[in-house]
Amino acid sequence: MGDRDSIVACAVYRNGERDAHPCGFDAALRAVRAGHNGFVWLGLYEPSEHDLSAVAATFGLHPLAVEDASYNHQRPKLERYDDTLFVVLKTIRYVEHDEISASSEIVETGQIMVFLGSDFVVTVRHGAYGELQTLRARLEARPRLLARGPATVLHAIADHIVDDYLKVADRVETDIDSIENAVFDHRIRFPDAGAVYQLKREVVEFKHAVLPLAAPLWALADPDSSVGMVPREVRSYFRDVEDHLNRVTERIAGFDDVLGSLLQATLAQVSVAQNEDMRKISAWVAIAAVPTATAGIYGMNFDHMPELHQAWGYPAALAFIAIVCVALHRAFKRNGWL
Repeated sequence: MGDRDSIVACAVYRNGERDAHPCGFDAALRAVRAGHNGFVWLGLYEPSEHDLSAVAATFGLHPLAVEDASYNHQRPKLERYDDTLFVVLKTIRYVEHDEISASSEIVETGQIMVFLGSDFVVTVRHGAYGELQTLRARLEARPRLLARGPATVLHAIADHIVDDYLKVADRVETDIDSIENAVFDHRIRFPDAGAVYQLKREVVEFKHAVLPLAAPLWALADPDSSVGMVPREVRSYFRDVEDHLNRVTERIAGFDDVLGSLLQATLAQVSVAQNEDMRKISAWVAIAAVPTATAGIYGMNFDHMPELHQAWGYPAALAFIAIVCVALHRAFKRNGWL
């Protein structure tokens, strides 16, 4: 049966109550099927292929679904294999940070795969975030809900994950407000375009975790759906989760639009600042050209040049340079180049 190091919890639930005598998952499933009542909830955390193969053999899981559950980075999806549903859900965690930079990590993703049968639920979790012990305790405190069968566990997991999406969306919105204030702060001459771009990338990662879940939730919530294993009374609960997911999706779309506009505004401000610098450089070059040209002309070794042998020639050249430079400086200053 494998070393079972990856087994987080295994319990039998009858009429919504947890069986007081826990046992191995193979014995638990035999007991449930012998009594024709209750279901088994087995929780796994990053199982090895050996452990997952043992579980698959006991519960009769489809090889293709087992192969998907062996690896992280799957897209959210819902698939049916005979009498078993296979659901992939993305977990999202907000990463705390002091400030946003070009290398900041804003969101961290993980995965929970759920195998749902008529008398079992097998959850496979990947990633450090998304533990289900607290969720299990909350469900066990509501035996009337848990008595409706394994589908209530799938609903609770989906609801828990989507609620986390809403919390992460609130934190990301705060980051976007902070970035927006920095971009339009007149005291900051060069806004950090790298920070805006990094936040936009993190929002895209958030979007890739959320958007594909819409179709599976719709299938689970639709009373006329061909997806089995979910009782009709439980489907109404999935409609509530679907509504929450739609809210998150709309907010993410808004985040993407705002960050796109902020990125354009940041690049425009950087371009304007660079143009101002170029104008200043050009103005000083023009001013410096006057003494350079004058000194170059009077530095030529010719005998016959105007005012070359006059006593006032040198002061006159310096006065000419000073007057022209001052005039140019005032002209550039008046036109906003300096």
